[in-house]
Amino acid sequence: MKATVLGASGFIGGNLVRYLQDFGYEVSTPGRASLETLNGDLGRVFYCIGMTGNFRAQPLATVDAHAGLLGRLLERIDFDSFVFFSSTRIYGLAGDMAETSEDLPVKVLPSADTTYDLSKLLGEALCLSLRRPSVKVVRLSNVYGTGQSNATFLSSLLADLAASGTATIRESSNSSKDYVSIEDVVGLAEKIARSGRHQIYNVASGQPVFHLEIAKLAQDEGYRCSFAPGGAQRVFPQINIGRLQSEFGFKPRSLLEDLPSLLRAASSNAS
Repeated sequence: MKATVLGASGFIGGNLVRYLQDFGYEVSTPGRASLETLNGDLGRVFYCIGMTGNFRAQPLATVDAHAGLLGRLLERIDFDSFVFFSSTRIYGLAGDMAETSEDLPVKVLPSADTTYDLSKLLGEALCLSLRRPSVKVVRLSNVYGTGQSNATFLSSLLADLAASGTATIRESSNSSKDYVSIEDVVGLAEKIARSGRHQIYNVASGQPVFHLEIAKLAQDEGYRCSFAPGGAQRVFPQINIGRLQSEFGFKPRSLLEDLPSLLRAASSNAS
């Protein structure tokens, strides 16, 4: 079996490469410099290229990563299947669980803060415009796991706790996010590429985790975790994962159950 991982130097791409190799794939990992001339049959392709915490400072690069480069590649490469990693961040304005189902309209308000969301949606549209069932869109929730960069809320919090034993959360304790394990992500990505019956999948845990729950567990592990006064409350809509559950029998890992081991790994890396 042949696979090509684009964006293999990143957290998701690197973990995906290792998983596919263990699964028996012959994996190619072309670097960014070669992408503009990449062609031929690439087998099962996983497009992990993207901008994360720095998208506000680099809006044009964000659009190119999520749509421009993607479109240029889709015009010339051959593949058995193609998986584009999008984001559940596009559901930021959804009001309830029903509005985060894959086949329903997505609400987005254009602004500097939604360049990421809109560029991901444009990437999705480019993929689906091919009208090939083997082209899939994976809408990822907040991915967690050891070895992640400190660009996300959770990884930054873990790094602070590991470095000094204490951390201050700037948002309200009632803020929440959906978190999905990198182990779940890579396993599902392979299954979706190989046998997915639909073209769009929410890959998430389906359950919000509140900042207060994370802080309490960190304190139970011997760390000090407090909240800054007047922090904004940011509550993300519950993500519908019914499609994953019905098609693959998906049972997500729990961040709260994994958090003690994540804290130990962060402390080990900091020492």
